[in-house]
Amino acid sequence: MTVSTMELKLNAIRSDAGLSRQEKIAKLEKLRTEARALQRAATESAMVEDDGWYEDVHLIDTELENLGRSVEEKGAATL
Repeated sequence: MTVSTMELKLNAIRSDAGLSRQEKIAKLEKLRTEARALQRAATESAMVEDDGWYEDVHLIDTELENLGRSVEEKGAATL
């Protein structure tokens, strides 16, 4: 089974005993912001295919929910 780069990043955050719950959430939110930016860029280009951008955001959202942080989309320009 192939493991994505995002899955490796999420596992590193999840297993880091030195991080508090809030620090993990902060790191995940930063990753989510970056993943959403890549997702938006991919949707704006007709020549770029989905390279897992949607899956990355989903994986991050799931991890945030596991930490008790609900994910809410803000603004009119949600994907």
